[in-house]
Amino acid sequence: MITARDDRRRTFETVPAAVEAVSWWGRAWVSALEEVAHDPARLARGRSYATAGHVGAVTVTPGRIVAYVRGSRPRPYRTELTLPPFPDGRWSELLEDVAADPAALGALLEREVPRTLAGTVLPGAGELVPHCTCPDVGRPPCKHAAALCYRAARLLDEDPFVLLLLRGRGERELLEDLTRRNAAHAAREQPRTAPDFPAVAARAALARSVLPPLPAPLAVPAAPGLPPAYPADPAAPDPLALDQLASDAAARALALLTTGEDPIAGLSLWQDAVRLASAHPTAGLTGAARTLYRDLARATGRTTTDLARAAAAWRQGGRPALAALEEAWDPPAGPFDRARPTLLAAAHGAFRPDRNRLTSRTRQLRLGRDGLWYAYESRPGDEDWWPTGSPSPDPVTALRG
Repeated sequence: MITARDDRRRTFETVPAAVEAVSWWGRAWVSALEEVAHDPARLARGRSYATAGHVGAVTVTPGRIVAYVRGSRPRPYRTELTLPPFPDGRWSELLEDVAADPAALGALLEREVPRTLAGTVLPGAGELVPHCTCPDVGRPPCKHAAALCYRAARLLDEDPFVLLLLRGRGERELLEDLTRRNAAHAAREQPRTAPDFPAVAARAALARSVLPPLPAPLAVPAAPGLPPAYPADPAAPDPLALDQLASDAAARALALLTTGEDPIAGLSLWQDAVRLASAHPTAGLTGAARTLYRDLARATGRTTTDLARAAAAWRQGGRPALAALEEAWDPPAGPFDRARPTLLAAAHGAFRPDRNRLTSRTRQLRLGRDGLWYAYESRPGDEDWWPTGSPSPDPVTALRG
């Protein structure tokens, strides 16, 4: 068993080739050190040291990354970069924010640093501090610390959990914490259980010569129930796959019971993948949901963020809502042209038209081919639109959710 202490120490005997960071967070890491450098020549020497393989095995622990770097002398120097780890309270806030953000969860599933955490986990001004045992008495960083920084950036490219370890949490304990938080979210989202099935005592039933009439059918449940827990057995099928099959069968049975139609009839591969993902509202890093989102994204050639956004649209209104997410079209005059003055009269401000979309800063409405308005939201200054609320033929009602 790997303990939290074991999870908080990682040693990399080899570092990925090259020194140029390719990810945006790897480049941000290098920039944090270059911003405090006062001698470009030292950075150039450090880069040449890194390219020539002068950096030995790299050890990462909370707040510290250490390696021995060979310079011009036979004996290597002990070089380290320090970054303040987060206290438990700040970690709790950060993980709660990630658990509530499907885009951030999707990025972590893809082993990427979510953009929403850029200003939190990346080194801030003066946070990344170099140390070295070399005799260089100039202002830091020395060329050995610069070499370590360039090589560490390549580690972050390959595994962004190294950056989170520097901030104080190992990958395993971080994912276990997210698992608990997502389980709590899922528990809060579960519908109330159905009432007990009406029945007749066996003694009373056998004592009668005429059996009582069958009880009235139960009311159609609001949502499918949860499948039982399947034990892991090497001789049995994958328990997560069984859980997914049972959950999907229950959802399809409920749809057949309420509508008389099979929900997967006529769906494309992508549409069916979105339908399956939409059954997991939190898209969390837990059990079947984590595996499901990863496998569905790979099977359809999309990212988990694309899948999370499409699943949110499907929950908003099924296939028509997914079409509103993915398809821009030119609606006829009439309801679309009347929507802007209607929104203005309701004190929602002016909306800019673009094909079937009306946009005002962080809010957007999309007119579907079914005649319904679908609401979207984005962060200020960002064109990352996510479905929200319920569709309505009235734009004001749709915007209010």
